[in-house]
Parts: sequence; structure tokens; C-alpha cells
Amino acid sequence: MSFSNPTLISFLVYIGVMLLIGLLAWRGTRDLSDYILGGRRLGGLVTALSAGASDMSGWLLMGLPGAIYVSGLSEGWIALGLVAGAYLNWRLVAGRLRIHTEHCGDALTLPDYFASRFNDTSGVLRIISAVVILVFFTIYCASGIVAGARLFESTFGLPYEQALWVGALATVAYTFIGGFLAVSWTDTVQASLMLFALILTPIAVLLATGGVDTTFLHIESAHPESFDMLRGTTWIGIVSLLAWGLGYFGQPHILARFMAADSVKSIVKARRISMTWMILCLAGTCSVGFFGIGYFQANPEQAVALAGNPERIFIELAKILFNPWVAGVLLSAILAAVMSTLSCQLLVCSSALTEDFYRHFLRKSASQRELVWVGRAMVLLVAVIAIVLAADPDSRVLGLVSYAWAGFGAAFGPVVIISVLWKGMTRYGALAGIVTGAVTVVLWKMYGHSAVYEIIPGFVLACLAIVLASLLSEPGETVKRQFEVADKAWRGDRG
Repeated sequence: MSFSNPTLISFLVYIGVMLLIGLLAWRGTRDLSDYILGGRRLGGLVTALSAGASDMSGWLLMGLPGAIYVSGLSEGWIALGLVAGAYLNWRLVAGRLRIHTEHCGDALTLPDYFASRFNDTSGVLRIISAVVILVFFTIYCASGIVAGARLFESTFGLPYEQALWVGALATVAYTFIGGFLAVSWTDTVQASLMLFALILTPIAVLLATGGVDTTFLHIESAHPESFDMLRGTTWIGIVSLLAWGLGYFGQPHILARFMAADSVKSIVKARRISMTWMILCLAGTCSVGFFGIGYFQANPEQAVALAGNPERIFIELAKILFNPWVAGVLLSAILAAVMSTLSCQLLVCSSALTEDFYRHFLRKSASQRELVWVGRAMVLLVAVIAIVLAADPDSRVLGLVSYAWAGFGAAFGPVVIISVLWKGMTRYGALAGIVTGAVTVVLWKMYGHSAVYEIIPGFVLACLAIVLASLLSEPGETVKRQFEVADKAWRGDRG
């Protein structure tokens, strides 16, 4: 691997900029609130792009284009479900959660919010929700490390085992140094880079294949069924793909962006920016996979590299169609997608270990400086575990993401939604919802009907468990009064 390689130089410059942002964020990190939540001072633009970038991991430029390339537009239902879910999350949850977490003891994490929202002095709710975060996020982190390893493996010819460590170290470094501010600021840069790559690459594919009409002719001659969004699907399959949108309501790394916004008014601006960015990115990634069918049909000798792993389609197109300098910038977009999501996931895991275990059960008198350094140590610990899980070279990005996405969506989604909408929800309802959602996803994945995405039974049963358990118990006057105050504040801030 030569250091005169233009693609390598582009990567090194990109990583250097991310580390520089991490060092700048170090100067703004004074206490645990700064390290975990940026002191709740993110503006609309950073909130929007950070939420988007932390959501769209390596699957955006690897998993989804690969699925479209193999199956055609029938995989596009995922994108439609994600757009609908993200929009509803911004509308129903974002502003309310920002206010409720502030009024519930200035909660810094989801477990912290649940414990304060339902006045759970036993610690059980905090522990169970933190355990769910650690289990599913470690799997999620592994998916990001796999995507990064595939990138370095394909681009620079590194063995998979070495590529794992190279891809992970860059992300761990700036997360370790700068915490939430570093993650949010770098997310803004990374989101811009991802958008640029996903607009430019489909255009280049069309030009290289001879335009829209020629590209479509090539697709039709090879795989005419690729145009059919109903190809090989059933109504259960379509619902399962659309159900990816349900996952948004329970993703801790996305919800943390709502909690960190400086005001509800910023969230309104952020919603518009984020949804525009998301729609453009999803359209771009679907176009890469779909137009790629036509390109490799016209150039079959170049399709050999995709035979073992179609998730490499964006990587191969960037290397083929652009000169090495531009390709380096475009491939950095994959690294941006991986780093933006992985850094958020590492930070949420670190937050759960530091705030919800160490601070509340081991060292209640810990200083802010001590807590920040414990948080940094936990970033390293979770990263090492995720690297071990990602060591299997046969791992697929989309498969790992779908499992973790379902786990969070079913375990936390119903609890978050109902907790900001219903005054009558109780501690027992929250416990029942988290446990039911998480267990259902695990059991359905192991023994259930594979055609039905596990988030569907998990989400539905969790909602039922919350309502039934809450109706059979009493929230208490303190809990109800706290909800009323937060709800009134949200309505006032909304204007």
C-alpha cells in the first residue's frame, strides 16, 4: 500500500480533519453533560445533519445498494418505510422528548429519562434499559466495523483482519477525544460528504452507460423483473420492509440528537433539513444499485468483483468511473457513513455504562472529570468487543443492522412514544414494554416466521404490554404532575 496512492491520501486527509474536529471539541468538553449530550446546545443545522448521518450507517452506501442491485426495485420499500418513520419521529417525538428529558431530572440518557419519567427509585428500569442498549448496540457497532473493514479491504487490498482495526481506530480516536460535540460536528461534515457522493455517482453511472434510456434498456434486457416493485413479494414481505420505519422511534443514537437540541424551535428547522437530506440520500443510494445493474450488464467483465459480495457495488463503481483523487473523496463517503454512526453508537454505549451503571451504582460521588474519563474508557471497551464480534469475514452489513434496528425499535420505540403522549403510563408499563419488545425480537429471530420482520410482532406486543400493565397499576401523583408540567412546556415552546 503506497503512500503516494491518491485514494489513500484522500482518506488520510479526511481522517485528519475528523481528528482535528475531535481536538477542537475536546476544548468544549467540561463535564459529563458536555461529553454525553453536548450541553444541550446543538442548533437546527447540526441537529438535522447529525441525526441523519448517525442514522445512515454503512448500509446506506453498501447494504441497500447491494440489495437493490440483486433484487431490483422490490427492495425499495425499505426506503419508503424509512422516510415515513423518520418523518413521524420528528413530528411526534422529537420536540416532546427534548422537553420531557429536560424536565425529568435533566436526563442525559434514555435509561436516565425512563427512571426519572416514572420515578423508578429501585433502579430496575434503568438497569434493564441500559442492558438492552449494550446488547443491541454492540451488534450494531459490529455492523459498522464490518462495513469499514470491507471498505479498506476492497480499496487497499488489506486482509480483512487488519482492515477491521484500521477502520475502527479512526472512529474510536475522535469519539474518545471529543465526545458528543466531536461526534455531532463531524456528523455535519460527513452528512454533506455522503450527499455529494450519492448525487454524483448515479449521474456518472448514467453517463458511462449512455444515458437513462440506454441504461434502462440494459436493465430490461438482463433483468426486466428489476423494474417491478412487487417482484417476488407478498403483502407480508412489503409490510416487513415498510416496518423498518418503526425502528426510528427507539434508536438511542437518533433520539440523543433530539435531546441535545437547544430548543423546540430548532427542531422544527432541523426536521425540514433532515428530511430533505434523507430523501435525496435514499434516492441516490437506490439509484446507485439500480443503475449499476445496467452498467455491469453493459460491462460484464467488470462485474467479477461483485460476484462474492454485491454490497461492494458503490466501491467498485467509484473506483471504475472516477480518477483516483475523486474516487478517494467518494469512497471517503462510505467511511463517513461508517464513522458517523459507529461513533454515535460507541458514545451511547459509553453513556449507558458511565451514567447508568458507574455513576448511579458504583461511584455516586464521582467528579465530572472522573466521569468524562470513565466515559472515554468505556468507548474503548465497547469498541474492542464490537471488533471481536465483527471478526467473521462472512458477516453481512444489512443483516447485522436489521437485527439491532429491530431490537431497539421494539424495545424502546413504544415506550418512548407512549411516555411523551400518555400521562397514565406507569413504571410497570415501561418495564413490560421494554422486556416484551426485546424478548419478542430475539425469540422471533430464532424461531419465528422469517418472512415477517421481527420488529412487527415486537412493536405490537410491546404496545399492548405497556397499555395493559399501565391500566393495572397507578402512575402516582408525582409522575402525573411531572408529565403535565413538561407537556405544558412543550406546547408553550412550540408557540
